[in-house]
Amino acid sequence: MADERLIAALDVPTRAAAEELVARLGDSVSYYKVGMELFYALGGDIVTWLKEREKKVFLDLKLHDIPNTVGNGLCSLLRLRPDILNVHTAGGLRMMKTASEALHSAAEAEGIPCPKLIGVTVLTSMDADDWVGLGHTGTIADAVLRRARLAQEAGLDGVVASPAETAEIRRVCGEEFLIVTPGIRPAGVSHDDQRRVMTPAGAIRAGASQIVVGRAIYAAEDPRAAAEGILKEMEGIR
Repeated sequence: MADERLIAALDVPTRAAAEELVARLGDSVSYYKVGMELFYALGGDIVTWLKEREKKVFLDLKLHDIPNTVGNGLCSLLRLRPDILNVHTAGGLRMMKTASEALHSAAEAEGIPCPKLIGVTVLTSMDADDWVGLGHTGTIADAVLRRARLAQEAGLDGVVASPAETAEIRRVCGEEFLIVTPGIRPAGVSHDDQRRVMTPAGAIRAGASQIVVGRAIYAAEDPRAAAEGILKEMEGIR
């Protein structure tokens, strides 16, 4: 069985490209991230297609709006049976709390397991200059930790955070709190537009529950070999 700590990002523009990548990865990957690019192109059909093939899905849409709109949006997405959904913590405590309560109530009403709900803290593409440019006075690390605490207070299951902040979140929020970590780059792979990055092994050692890997897999000449290399790097680390 594939290691569910590895989530492969289906950051591709078409259904054909997504299906080809899933086929090439075969049983080496059991968990996929579907983000805005693919979801906006294909809608929920791609999630249904993955679930029919017994894959798990992190539906990464980063909902951020007024509390009721986000709550209702999550309830609409529940019909797709994703395993993880997310909101943006920048929406604040009340938005996250409303979202969590709405999702749990809807799942209970339908008699189905509730997907995990996690909150995006600060995008891994942002660095200190970007942060200051938005008018923030504190550090990114301080903001991530504050938002992680708010997410936990609101009843969320975890957060999305860069590997740079993972160890401190784990220390403060405990062992059961999910930390899903993008910004993963195996040694020798370009950082592209990511700023706060770490290797797969480094992220797991820092306390990540799951890592999201995109370009290092889908842009590789042999995606399966790339995924298996990452899995090998993670072996024996708990």
